[in-house]
Amino acid sequence: MIDAPLRIGVIGLPGKWSTEALADALEERTGHRIVIELAQVACDLAEGRVTFGDVNLCELDGLVIKKAGESYHPDMLDRLEILRYVESRGVPIFSKPLSIMRLLDRVSCTITLAAADIPMPPTIITENLDEASAAVDRFGAVVLKPLYSTKARGMTVVRADEAHRDEVLRYYKENGNGVLYIQKMIPLPGRDLGVVFLGGEYVGTYARVKTNEAWNTTTRSGGKYDRHDPSPQIIEVAQKAQALFDLSFTSVDVVEGENGPIVFEVSAFGGFRGLKEGLEVDASKLYADYVIDQVREAHGA
Repeated sequence: MIDAPLRIGVIGLPGKWSTEALADALEERTGHRIVIELAQVACDLAEGRVTFGDVNLCELDGLVIKKAGESYHPDMLDRLEILRYVESRGVPIFSKPLSIMRLLDRVSCTITLAAADIPMPPTIITENLDEASAAVDRFGAVVLKPLYSTKARGMTVVRADEAHRDEVLRYYKENGNGVLYIQKMIPLPGRDLGVVFLGGEYVGTYARVKTNEAWNTTTRSGGKYDRHDPSPQIIEVAQKAQALFDLSFTSVDVVEGENGPIVFEVSAFGGFRGLKEGLEVDASKLYADYVIDQVREAHGA
């Protein structure tokens, strides 16, 4: 049983809007506030302690992972392993570290979705440049995607009829992309969708709408958020996709294809801003309420 006010930490980046919004919402409800940057954590396995300054994470009532780093990279996997140790000490964590780890690597996410027959763009994964070149010929136009990235960072469009396309493939491979993730370029109807779930339950859908000639709809490329009412089929496909990963809060990136919804990916952390700007929904408050209920249940309070 928990008699004292709950002490729930936010794993994130100090000063970042979504991290601070979630910390604010939890503080409003519990009177306790702590933002933990994983790069500053120390794990002492001999003593059974994971510390952030003077705080032992293993003594908190719960943790919420909003960000594991400034950008996606393999180091995140090691940081999440440390949180997996904290979880093993009895601290409930949202989302579970292992669930997030299965999504950080784009190949891992894609293989899980494909094995469950989730509709996705045609995709080739290879280290062989000849196979990569054949994929470009086969698809006509492709997007090369780094294994660790968000918001289209590091993605490159390659077309079959462009000059020096094989040199582009070779350069891409030799500059940090040993495994080539090659996805057929799918025409976007001016937008793609973020279908949001909390505790596996549908929350709402926002659209990322193109405002310029960029090939993608991300806000980094000028896209803006807008309200969207999806078809039941889109919600059904997105719900099936996110259920594969057992996440506390997430969004599923979906595009409305000619023959039905197509899933690009499931987000490891989920985004607050799309709900805020597109639907005027404060996800931080919804998430805080959910986490508090789950922590009380986990501790029998």
